Amino acid sequence: MSNIKPFKALRPQAQFAKQVASRPYDVLNSAEAKIEVQGNPYSFLHITKSEVSLPDNIDIHTQQVYDKAKENLDAFISRDVLFNENKSCYYIYQLMMNGKVQTGLVCVSSVDDYEKDIIKKHEFTRPEKELDRINHIKTTRAQTGNVFLAYRNVDELDTLIENWKCTKTAIYNFIAEDGVIHKIWVVNDDETIAAITNFFAHQVPNTYIADGHHRAASAAKVRQAMGANKSEESNYFLTTLFPANQLHIMDYNRVVKDLNGLGVDDFLTKLSEKFISRKLDKGFKPIQPHTFGLYIGGSWYKLTARENTFSKDPIGVLDVSILQNNIFTPLLNIVDQRTDKRVDFVGGIRGIEELERRVDSGEMVAAFSLYPVSMDQLFNIADSGNVMPPKSTWFEPKLRDGLLTHLI
Repeated sequence: MSNIKPFKALRPQAQFAKQVASRPYDVLNSAEAKIEVQGNPYSFLHITKSEVSLPDNIDIHTQQVYDKAKENLDAFISRDVLFNENKSCYYIYQLMMNGKVQTGLVCVSSVDDYEKDIIKKHEFTRPEKELDRINHIKTTRAQTGNVFLAYRNVDELDTLIENWKCTKTAIYNFIAEDGVIHKIWVVNDDETIAAITNFFAHQVPNTYIADGHHRAASAAKVRQAMGANKSEESNYFLTTLFPANQLHIMDYNRVVKDLNGLGVDDFLTKLSEKFISRKLDKGFKPIQPHTFGLYIGGSWYKLTARENTFSKDPIGVLDVSILQNNIFTPLLNIVDQRTDKRVDFVGGIRGIEELERRVDSGEMVAAFSLYPVSMDQLFNIADSGNVMPPKSTWFEPKLRDGLLTHLI
């Protein structure tokens, strides 16, 4: 069963909440982050992407960047922009995007549960991204990035959380620049805290990482590295738990830098062996499994996987697997998407326009739009002990960094 507990969050004073709240560090590159912090000295990006405070040519993985994150975090605390809760609490985090509401419970989850696979994973991590968060946590002594967990919903727990929302006042309530409404409540009643803890201890056998594999893995490795000097708080990591019936997975698309020596016409010809290809007049976002959009040479194509060209097992049937096994490995020689620098990932929230932009700019040569994985597929694969290809899932809306931080 799931071991969670309340914690004393480091969080912003109410008047600074909207300015502090920042998009997750891993959905922005350094240039985008520098633009985003302009005119906002309170943005939490000064901590999660502290290169924004340093010269443009800085290597973002040097210790100087992590030291700057620590310096900026300490400054936020000393200026009373952020303060530490005086009691261990749970927090309820509600997001509303396009009229759809989803509500999660912010807590800390057990590193032991992560290592014992009570917290289920569905993808491998990328070593360089993992090391970046390890160094950030070790230097700042703070878990600034939230791990997004899903669980099979419990009706009584849903009711308890909804009742708290209806009868209490939110400490934060603001509309972010992207139109998403963020509301957070503090759960500080001892009886309610105990009830929530017991629900997870007795009725939630597993939780599932929906977003944040690197942050979870990094928290576990930081605890291990601390050895005898580890703190009690390092035995836990920052998580927000959402009931699965409130969640929707978006597409997670791919762009590639080259065609492994093939010309565009040769590449399209080779694709025809395993896909039915049709040229389109406009962009294509798949609306059913086993179909793909391809943008190359200024044109869009609809690709439909031919019968008997892919496995029907839980992993092989995924569109991300079909793309890997029938295009990336045999045609492009991209064997491991986690480490190959010729492939990049584009979250579905950015739209197919972003795929076109990446290719038209000359940065990439081709883009692929995919049909998203379902929640049932995610649960079934994680339960089976298998893993999906990297970057198979994209969730929106995203939790904001900086509103609730866990100090270790």
